Amino acid sequence: MKKKIFIIGSGFSSLSAACYLSKEGFEVHVFEKNDLIGGRARQFKSKGFTFDMGPSWYWMPDVFEKFFNDFGKSANDFYQLKKLNPAYRVIFDKKNQIKIGDNINEISKEFESIEKGSGAKLKSFLEESRENYNLAVTDMLYKMPGKSILELITLKTIFKVNLFFKNIKNDIERRFKDSKLRAILQFPVLFLGAKPSNTPAFYNFMNFADFGLGTWQPKNGFYDVVEAMTKIAKNQGVIFYTNSEINKIQVNKGLVEGIILNGKLKKCDILVSGADYYHTESLLDEKYKQYSESYWKNRTWSPSSLLFYLGLNKKIEGLNHHNLFFDTDFDKHADEIYTKPKWPTDPLFYLNITSKTYSHTAPKDHENCFVLIPLATNLEDNKALREKYFKIIIKRIEDITGQNIEKNIVFKRSYCVNDFKKDYNSYGGNAYGLANTLLQTAFLRPKIQSKKVKKLYFSGQLTVPGPGVPPAIVSGKLVSDIIIKNERAF
Repeated sequence: MKKKIFIIGSGFSSLSAACYLSKEGFEVHVFEKNDLIGGRARQFKSKGFTFDMGPSWYWMPDVFEKFFNDFGKSANDFYQLKKLNPAYRVIFDKKNQIKIGDNINEISKEFESIEKGSGAKLKSFLEESRENYNLAVTDMLYKMPGKSILELITLKTIFKVNLFFKNIKNDIERRFKDSKLRAILQFPVLFLGAKPSNTPAFYNFMNFADFGLGTWQPKNGFYDVVEAMTKIAKNQGVIFYTNSEINKIQVNKGLVEGIILNGKLKKCDILVSGADYYHTESLLDEKYKQYSESYWKNRTWSPSSLLFYLGLNKKIEGLNHHNLFFDTDFDKHADEIYTKPKWPTDPLFYLNITSKTYSHTAPKDHENCFVLIPLATNLEDNKALREKYFKIIIKRIEDITGQNIEKNIVFKRSYCVNDFKKDYNSYGGNAYGLANTLLQTAFLRPKIQSKKVKKLYFSGQLTVPGPGVPPAIVSGKLVSDIIIKNERAF
C-alpha cells in the first residue's frame, strides 16, 4: 500500500517536493489555503492586464532545467523563454542610466565607460563568481540538507573558507570605486534578501547568475513555471486542494497523525510543510515546537515589500522590462530595512513592465507595471502609508521619464506587509524568508526534519538552501531525498 504524504502550501518548494515524491511512488496530496496554486508566485488578470504577484526575475535557468530534466522534460516542453537584452536598466538620475546587456563583454564595456580599468576588473571578478557559482550550485546545493557543518567541508571549499568571513560589500568596494558600479553589483543581495555588509563574499556567485547566465522571461509570466510543475505533479497522480487552510497538525505520541481541516482529522503517514516555518510550528502543541518565540524574533529577516500593480492606457517611453531606480541613497535604504527598521525615507524601488517584452500581457497600446519597494518586516501597514509611497514613486518615475503617468493609470492594486501575513502566514510579513547571513547559512538555518515530531518535514525559504525561486525548487528536492532515504531504511 502506498504511503500517504500531505504537503502544506503550493509554492515552488511544495510543488518540487510533490513532483519528486510522487515520482517515487508515494500518494501525494497538496493543500493550499488560497484559491490558486503557486504561493507567492500566483498570478491575476484584470481589465486585460496580466500580473505576476511575486517573483519576476528568472535567474539561474540551469536550476529550472535540471528540475525538468529529472522528469524527462525540458522547460521548452512547457513554456517559451526569452533572454532579455538589456537584462535591465539601472537609473541613477535623468541623465545617468546604465543598461545591463545580455553578455559579459557588453557589460564590461559599459563598466569601462564609467570607471577606467573596471572592465577588466569586472571580468576577473566574474571569473571568481563563476567558480563560486559552479561550486555552490553544481557541487553543493543539492548535497546540503543542512544537517551538519561537514556538508560545507570539501577539498574545494577549504580553499574558499575565507570568503565566508568576508562580506560582499567590502569585496566589491575594494575592487570598484564608482558608487554606481558598486550599487549595481550589490543589488542582487539587497533586493533578494540581505544587507551586503552582512552577506558572506561567497554569495558573489549571484553576480555570475546575473551577468553570466542572464535574465530571462517566460512568455506568459512566471506563472508559466507554476503551471508546468503542477502539470508534472498531476500527471503523476498528485491531488491538489485549494481554499484549504490547515487548522492544526495532529501528533500522537511524537508521531505525525495528520491535519485538522475544517474541524476534521485527515490522516497521513508523512507531512511536509512548504508554508512559513514559524506558522507551521504554531499549528503544533507547544511541546512539539522546535524553536521558541525569541529564536524567531532574533533572526535576520529578508525584506517585506510594498507592491503596486498598475495598468496604464499608454506606453511609457525610455524604460525597459526591468528597471532599478537607484536615484537615492543605497546604503541608507539598506539600513532602514535591516539596521534601524522603519518606512524608508527615500526608497529605492524596482519597476517591471512585462508588456515591454510580451505585449499580450496588456491591452493594445497599454502597459502593465509592477512596482516593488523593499521594506523592513513588521512595519505598520495602512492605506494612508501605501498612498504616500505611491505618490513618491510615481513622481520620481514622471520626473525621470518626463512623462505624465498618474493620470493614465486605469488599474491599480497595492500589496504590502498585512497582505503577506494574511495570504501566506509569513512571519512579520516577510517576502523572501530568512536572510543569507553567515549565522543563517546551511546547517545554521532551521532544520528540514523536525527533531521533536517523527515524519514531519519542512521546505521553503526559511530552511535550506535559502530565499529565491531556484533555492526553493532545490529545497523541495532536498526534503524529498531525505524522506525517500528515511522510508527506504524501514
